[in-house]
Amino acid sequence: MLLGKLSCLLGLCSLTAGTILQNGQVRITDYPDTKIEISSYDFRTYDANATELSYKGRWDSKKVSWWSAPGLVFGFTGDTVAITFGELTTDTTLIGYRIGGMDWTFTNVTASTTHLLASPSTPGINETFPITPMTFELRVTNWAYGVQIDKVHVAAGESLVKIPPHQRTVEFIGDSLSAGMYTSYEGLSSFAYGVGAGLGDAEYYVTAYPGICVSDQDCWGNPRGQVHQWFYASDTSWRAAQIWGDEPEPWAFEKQETTPDIVIINLGTNDNNAANNVSTETYVDAYKKLIQGVHGKYPKAQVIVMQLWMGFYSYGNSYQQNLGYEQELKDIVSYFNSDEYLSAPTIWDGTTNTTTVLDAPSESFVHYFSTKGIMQHNDIGPQWHPTDVGAIKVASHLTQFIKLTFGWDLVATGPEIFHETLYWNDQQNY
Repeated sequence: MLLGKLSCLLGLCSLTAGTILQNGQVRITDYPDTKIEISSYDFRTYDANATELSYKGRWDSKKVSWWSAPGLVFGFTGDTVAITFGELTTDTTLIGYRIGGMDWTFTNVTASTTHLLASPSTPGINETFPITPMTFELRVTNWAYGVQIDKVHVAAGESLVKIPPHQRTVEFIGDSLSAGMYTSYEGLSSFAYGVGAGLGDAEYYVTAYPGICVSDQDCWGNPRGQVHQWFYASDTSWRAAQIWGDEPEPWAFEKQETTPDIVIINLGTNDNNAANNVSTETYVDAYKKLIQGVHGKYPKAQVIVMQLWMGFYSYGNSYQQNLGYEQELKDIVSYFNSDEYLSAPTIWDGTTNTTTVLDAPSESFVHYFSTKGIMQHNDIGPQWHPTDVGAIKVASHLTQFIKLTFGWDLVATGPEIFHETLYWNDQQNY
């Protein structure tokens, strides 16, 4: 999505560590200081590549996190968990962490330090009727920052436990709208996260980064578009340039813990902006190639193409939703469901920029999701992105679309999804 300044896109416009603004005012936050001196504890230590650890989303071979809301999940015995973050961790990165389905707790972590993230007093530990094994989950909130996992520690004599992956998987490919830019907890307040976590019993990957186009060109400081970058482990951030330079690491699709059953694409807001000078023909060609790339990597996946929303504009004495590439996106969906494509499907590889025509025919796999009427003008913030409420609206409607279209049951019946949205009024007379 369009940003006011390139510096904000690069993540350089933060006020202070942990600052969250609510309608221009600073929200009071009281994040615990979890940093500890490791020599003061008696730990059993595991390396970052321990088989008991499950990395969610995209992490490279250095165990550095990328894109939006990447996570780490594992089971453990005992009542203690600590993590040592590597030198490639961005200082003061805000992470969310929790036991099982308890509410998220947040803390800022720093490079080359150890943080105590679970102890006997942590919610979810020492419960009367515990769910065993206890599950620990960590998620990186900020789309521009990242962490590197160096070591994971549990109490001496205790152990990590491998948690099997969920049976269903959904992946989002997008820009700032999917990444959660300007929502309270960014990645953990985005509509994409809301769908993935809200489905329950589902893995979710949010391969999204602010400002990026689907077209393979510079857009708001992103040197490449998703038609290329989706095939790589790292995003298009300044961190990626520092760590990987001009030779990013291709994403190891074959090593993913699970293969997506559904891929949801929301791209084109940045292509549609005149400042990026993307022709309609270029946009359509890149979008088609991205779907062809998804079809090549995930032959059995269903693809959902989301109708774009471009904010709202005044219309008489009301407002109208601004749209972009509406007919083009409908035509793209029609193309992939046509005999022309299904009889001789073409797949695309963004690492080699090559297409391959398959002999075997395909079945219809591309769907269109309309966003009309879901949000109203006050669901879009001053920086043209959904508010927390707007993101929840989109997530709710898209979740129901998935349920109705693919028959997926909704099985998340209690765990917290969106943090700090419990607003209410219990004053009767006012």
